[in-house]
Amino acid sequence: MENQSRRSFVKSSVAAGLAVTLPVSLKPKETFVHHVLFYLKNPSSAEDKAKLYEGLNKLAKCPTIKLVHIGTPAATTREVIERSYAYSWLCFFDSAADEEAYQKHPIHDDFRNNYAHLWEKVVIYDAVGEKR
Repeated sequence: MENQSRRSFVKSSVAAGLAVTLPVSLKPKETFVHHVLFYLKNPSSAEDKAKLYEGLNKLAKCPTIKLVHIGTPAATTREVIERSYAYSWLCFFDSAADEEAYQKHPIHDDFRNNYAHLWEKVVIYDAVGEKR
């Protein structure tokens, strides 16, 4: 059955109130998101900020990362916005297993060993959801 035909079958089955069990290959894939906010020990140190940025760029080379974003606080001023971090590290993985492999990868170990002295704290948000 072609993909278009499968979609039509699923839509008509759901509309008719029928339960539809999709083969594994047709179930939506999940994306694993790992978001870290880094707070520097010396937030006014341009040298420390540059050093952490260097480390994050090295960390971005972990092979299981599908997409990475390194950011700094935006110039937004709403009360609910947290802006006291130095860097935001946001990366996407195809699965929780890929994120776990990243956590155990030598590049990640090197990053922690060589750059952890720069930060006072990190706040981590991990989330899973349907790939869109």
